[in-house]
Amino acid sequence: MRLVLLGPPGAGKGTQADILAAHYGVPHVSTGDLFRDNLRQGTPLGLEAKRYMDAGVLVPDEVTRRMVGDRIDRPDAAPGFVLDGFPRNVAQGEALDHMLGERRLRLDRAVAVEVPENLLIRRLTGRRLCPACQATYHVEFHPPAKDGVCDRCGAALVQRPDDRAETVATRLQVYRSETAPLVDFYRRQGLLATVPGDGAVDEVTRRIREVLDD
Repeated sequence: MRLVLLGPPGAGKGTQADILAAHYGVPHVSTGDLFRDNLRQGTPLGLEAKRYMDAGVLVPDEVTRRMVGDRIDRPDAAPGFVLDGFPRNVAQGEALDHMLGERRLRLDRAVAVEVPENLLIRRLTGRRLCPACQATYHVEFHPPAKDGVCDRCGAALVQRPDDRAETVATRLQVYRSETAPLVDFYRRQGLLATVPGDGAVDEVTRRIREVLDD
């Protein structure tokens, strides 16, 4: 199974990617994790990305593409992968097609998880994180036993800067202008499936597996 998961911030792509990767026995390839791993290990790609980040500019697509290429070349990705966070735009989608073509591989499906914008905003702005043990909560959907306090370690919970209302609005606008066109890109290739992303996690998983196993 070689799968791309698409969807706006707050659609639950990371959660679904973990579940689907475990089900199909392939790695969940998250670009966020790739960046963190390369930075932590001080790899040449990580150091290259850090130079751009330290300068306050976006890491070029080419650096991200090389990180993804390096990851899918590892032995555990031979049976396939679930890509989450890449591609983010049509240029990256074309680069992924080229990368897979060089390896005589192709995508099986691209699944777009669709969630109403008002629910996305509730999901994102309500998220809280424990800075000590990294446990995650939600003020509405998964609150801690004591308001603002981590159940595991008792630390005060925080809201990530990207989950503040003004930042969420910007993130959704960036998605609409840059990432949403990928839906048409994969539709034209006959690879696209769309599923509703509202509802319980296991219900969304069931919907995705229905279109993948069809």
